[in-house]
Amino acid sequence: MSGRTDSVAGPAEAEEAERTEPTEGAQAVAEHDEAAEFYDEARRARWLATGTGALLTLAGVAAALLRLSGPAPALVPAAYATGAAVCAAAAVLGARGRTRRALWLLIAGTMIMALGDQFD
Repeated sequence: MSGRTDSVAGPAEAEEAERTEPTEGAQAVAEHDEAAEFYDEARRARWLATGTGALLTLAGVAAALLRLSGPAPALVPAAYATGAAVCAAAAVLGARGRTRRALWLLIAGTMIMALGDQFD
């Protein structure tokens, strides 16, 4: 039968009991699938944080250079450059797997750039 110590009345009930209880192999496969899904989600989060940080860094540097060549006050390009540096740090943290901290740094860097835009 199924190797269990409790009594089973007949072969039909034993067959049903084996169908309803997952085998150890099926549990291992399910756990492996869950772990693989978790690592795929973590990998996507790292790539997203890194890519967004790099994109915002490039945008901040470009805006700082454009505002530097114009008649804007010196505080404006400095704010864009500071925001770009914060976003670059977020990209580095995102690449290392610190996606929550990277998200908050991306928000802070974007807010710094937006604040610099208000001084113009």
